[in-house]
Amino acid sequence: MTQEDIEEYFSIAKSSMDDSIEHLEKELARISTGKANPNLVGGLMVDYYGSPTPMSQVANLSVADARTITIQPWEKSMIGPIERAIFEANLGVTPQNDGTMVRISIPPLTEDRRKQLVKAAKDKGEDAKVSIRSVRKDLMDGIKKAVKDGYPEDAGKRAEDEAQKLVKSYEAKVDAHIEHKEGDILTI
Repeated sequence: MTQEDIEEYFSIAKSSMDDSIEHLEKELARISTGKANPNLVGGLMVDYYGSPTPMSQVANLSVADARTITIQPWEKSMIGPIERAIFEANLGVTPQNDGTMVRISIPPLTEDRRKQLVKAAKDKGEDAKVSIRSVRKDLMDGIKKAVKDGYPEDAGKRAEDEAQKLVKSYEAKVDAHIEHKEGDILTI
């Protein structure tokens, strides 16, 4: 085992942790803050002639005002599947269509609903941290195996300390995302 092998372990771990952060960002974008945001529906899958397709690829999504999202399908025949996708996503909103476009009015959030959304955001953050810790376990196992296979023990200890610092930095990123989302949700 060489230093390059250890660096490869770290490279793989960083990539996996970046994926965890990216997934968290996508999940948080789906949590409503009471303001109109196309990300709320952009990733919903719509039945496009038999194949599931992200809504953002079958329609133009925009914000008409602070509480209204407009969805302009590129084909009129897509209005039904778009409405169905919104209903099935159970977002707590009712789509309205005028024959050419779909409008979604975002209701103002109640105090209880805000608390539920903050809790949901924190749960997503905890899931991301669990994922990051899982990556750390794999990284630590790789380092321990390298030491067992002849990598210097003191260098192995330094690598383990470095792995712990890496995990702490990614957990701090998760906390920052959650804090930001919590601020968005609680801002009236």
